[in-house]
Amino acid sequence: MALPERDITEKHLETYDDVFADMVNGLLFNGQRRVGPGDLRDTRARTLYKTDGKLREQERDVSKLWVSKGVVLSLIGIENQTEIDRDMALRVFGYEGADYRGQLSEDRRGLYPVITLVLYFGERRWTAPRSLYERIQVPEELRPFVNDLKLNVFEVAFLTDEQVERFTSDFKIVADYFVQMRRDRDYVPSRQVVEHVDAVLKLLSALTRDNRFEEAQNYFRKGESVTMLSVLDKVEAKGIALGRNEGIVLGRNEGITLGEAKVRVEAARRMLVMNFTPEQIAQVTDLSLDEIEALRGENSPGGQPTDGQPTA
Repeated sequence: MALPERDITEKHLETYDDVFADMVNGLLFNGQRRVGPGDLRDTRARTLYKTDGKLREQERDVSKLWVSKGVVLSLIGIENQTEIDRDMALRVFGYEGADYRGQLSEDRRGLYPVITLVLYFGERRWTAPRSLYERIQVPEELRPFVNDLKLNVFEVAFLTDEQVERFTSDFKIVADYFVQMRRDRDYVPSRQVVEHVDAVLKLLSALTRDNRFEEAQNYFRKGESVTMLSVLDKVEAKGIALGRNEGIVLGRNEGITLGEAKVRVEAARRMLVMNFTPEQIAQVTDLSLDEIEALRGENSPGGQPTDGQPTA
């Protein structure tokens, strides 16, 4: 997936009003239903700024107006990050400054606050600056005159189970996946029905770099109810098919897929090295004979087993 396409994919799920409202309620209001899907209005994500004498464009990931009884309460923007960015605070302040300047240009009678939520999906803690004071050195004598600005970073993979339970939309599925994979290196899928199947699977593919999530939707019929349990059944089937054709099996894609499958596969490899029969391996690991033959096929004539020991 090309980089611009991946950027678009990462934003797609959050453009849905039900998901956006749920994320705001879960992250800002402890799960209270303060913002409803009908309270949101799309707004421009692009703003202009001038540098080096040239007019340039900057674009938020997603932004919406929160409106109540015809009055704008706030502009809320969401930024997605898979990597730690030490300049994120400066970027966000640039977005917010442009949003305030845009309100002045519209000659509004009343201005409204601008809020930015940074969703970080990495498995390491966010260590980049969370404020202007952390990013630049401000001498003590100047601090009374320099405004400090705060960055709202939410480390998705480090949310607690209680925090994940505050969500009710498809974002709950996404957050639960990243929390489990970071904490347990394994994923036990829920039976929650996915509402926006295409957007969720494309987002998971973009964030994990595992295209099998996106490809899995090709195996569902139109109108069929989809859960992450059924998705992973398709992902597992795809992994086995690849194993037969290319020597790639479930669990070898950088720890992205099911940890349980990885344990079974590694056990089968070791048993092959120890000259157990395929039938014995199948009985112990619950892998099919076809899957075991795919593993055997990884050791081409004159090749080496996966653990580096010589072929028996």
